[in-house]
Amino acid sequence: MKYKADISLLFVAFVWGATFVIVQNAIAFLPPLMFNGVRFAIASVLLWAWVLIFERKPLDRQLICAGLLLGIWLCLGYTFQTIGLLYTTSSKAGFITGLNVVIVPFLSFIILKRRPSFNAVVGSILATCGLYLLTASGDMSINKGDVFVFLCAIAFSLHIVTTSIYATKFSPILLTTIQVQTVSIICFICSYLFEDWSLIPLSTFFEFDVWLALLITALFATTIAFFIQTHFQRYTSPTRVALIFALEPVFAALTAYIWNDEYLQQAALFGAGLILLGMILSELPQHIWQRKKSAHLS
Repeated sequence: MKYKADISLLFVAFVWGATFVIVQNAIAFLPPLMFNGVRFAIASVLLWAWVLIFERKPLDRQLICAGLLLGIWLCLGYTFQTIGLLYTTSSKAGFITGLNVVIVPFLSFIILKRRPSFNAVVGSILATCGLYLLTASGDMSINKGDVFVFLCAIAFSLHIVTTSIYATKFSPILLTTIQVQTVSIICFICSYLFEDWSLIPLSTFFEFDVWLALLITALFATTIAFFIQTHFQRYTSPTRVALIFALEPVFAALTAYIWNDEYLQQAALFGAGLILLGMILSELPQHIWQRKKSAHLS
């Protein structure tokens, strides 16, 4: 089941990376917070329809509170990232967001009392170096946008760790549904407060690119992706999840190459290789290192 979980979470990283170009095209027409509000609203309708038809399980207070908490962390991640992108570059934002690959093991140790394995620590360091090479631009000075994106990385890390806590306690479909609806509601409120709706022409909602992006991201990158994450995180560690999700920018770069003919420099290709190496290294059994150490000492 562990490898099935890894493959499923790898599919999630692929979907998120592959839809990055689609989302970029859509937010040229629709403000980011409103886009996410509509995206998560469509996803919540699909999820509630599934629950009413196939699940029909009762909701209790603990389940609702868990879903609300997950939704808050997830929404804070998207909101901080959106605000940060107003002041920093997408490449720097990609690297800083990917820092959850080192934040998650730290939070997992503090909150869950789970000490990461040596393999996972080395894999996380390699993946972080790979993220830097893959996403770094010439200017790596720190500005206020970088601070917001770092808060985004913390929020996404807390979402991963918190999902590990609740994934084994509640129905994955109900937990996913509540958190997705929570994100939708908060995004609409934030959009109303911080985005000028009067500047959005009505014709925007009839743009083919906008609705294509909304439907694809609502179905694949939200409904299916977050259900898979919630369901399969019970079979793996938060650190492992963060390492797998570090492949998202790799898939995003691959998609950009296929659809937009965007070529990666040699450093970026090497960075992508380091991320893959970090993930593979974290999968190696711990006794391999112990055996090598024993052989060296003898």
